[in-house]
Amino acid sequence: MPSGSPVVDIRNGLYDPIFLTLYAQEEAHFHRQRWMKVIDDHEKRIGLSDVRLFSSPGRTELSGNHTDHNRGRVLAAGIHLDTIAAVTQSAEDSAQAMIVELLSEGYPEVRVNLAELEKVEGERGHTDAIIRGIAASIVRRKGRIGGFRATTASRVLKGSGLSSSATLEILVGSVFNELFNDGRFTPMELAVMGQEAENDYFGKPCGLMDQIACSMAGVVSIDFVDPSSPLIEPISTNFAAAGYTLTVVNPGGDHAELTSDYAAIPEEMKAVAGALGVEALRDVDEKRFLKSIPSLRAIAGDRALLRSLHFFGENARVAEMTKSLKAGDIESYLDGVRRSGDSSFRFLQNVYSPRHLSDQALTLALALTEKFLQGKGACRVHGGGFAGTIQVFVPTERFDDYVKCMEGYFSKGSIVPLSLRSLPAGELPLV
Repeated sequence: MPSGSPVVDIRNGLYDPIFLTLYAQEEAHFHRQRWMKVIDDHEKRIGLSDVRLFSSPGRTELSGNHTDHNRGRVLAAGIHLDTIAAVTQSAEDSAQAMIVELLSEGYPEVRVNLAELEKVEGERGHTDAIIRGIAASIVRRKGRIGGFRATTASRVLKGSGLSSSATLEILVGSVFNELFNDGRFTPMELAVMGQEAENDYFGKPCGLMDQIACSMAGVVSIDFVDPSSPLIEPISTNFAAAGYTLTVVNPGGDHAELTSDYAAIPEEMKAVAGALGVEALRDVDEKRFLKSIPSLRAIAGDRALLRSLHFFGENARVAEMTKSLKAGDIESYLDGVRRSGDSSFRFLQNVYSPRHLSDQALTLALALTEKFLQGKGACRVHGGGFAGTIQVFVPTERFDDYVKCMEGYFSKGSIVPLSLRSLPAGELPLV
């Protein structure tokens, strides 16, 4: 029977079935210790009255590299690596009633006064901006906000390509949603709020794929043909059962000053679309685009045209790969992974920054991985690119050898296996 104390219930194993859903085959003991530490740290900060537990997953992009910002298709999944939080709501009649205090493991405490919801220029690029931006989005939707104190820890490493920022956005949105709005906002609405906060307050241009994948469970195919109402289709698949281990490799590239590289991709694609009289490449007929290349070269430049070619190919590829997963055809799916990676490298050109030509860690990781795989499995650049991670599907019987091989070139722990998560972001169910 539940004791009423989350620490006691976790220690006694009552949360183990939930951990199995969240973390697949990882040992429950590890996650008992992890959650108990967060709760213990929370208690040391503020006491343990009315603590509530939240989890928000990272995501992996399976296909649709840089297509969402031009209303394209993507294939993505929530993963077992997550950000967790112990949260206590502030009393409505206290001095903390509109104050959010968030302490993330390894970072200084963030304190945001929600009495003011306008953008603060000095907060751009910081967690404060995300919290304030999400609160403002909730208020715009006639929702309620209030103060809370949260203690968090994350396995979604910053700069890993697994969407640490979107994970935090969905976590904060979920806390506001459950504490003050009785869970009225849907995962899709929370995703949109996270995107608004990241674009408008945090100051980073991004599409909506990361937030959707972090707010939902499992693999999802997303079509942004109407960005105000994306078409979302859950896909049932099991890479492990098909004999492959999904993993990412972080070769340790330099993440400094890459915002302009990321921003240039949607800007250049939209410049091509604008030259053809529309807002996004999704509105352009590919045959018309090909016929217009001679005139477009002088307007947008060759790189913008190559990136547009990637968009058209990748958008069609997502549909093909979705069909392969639904049919259980893993080999056709992996062929799509390889073609996606090839297109990102040659046409999208987001494997290394043209401003940092000596730093090509992702290129090196891809080359070494292809040499190891020898045509079995697949690899590609993962997420935004330029730094971060590559994504690899390794035959499971060779995974230990792959780890040993790659850690010989890069640091220990740089190879991170991923499991798909089947529980959406939000508050942990009561035991």
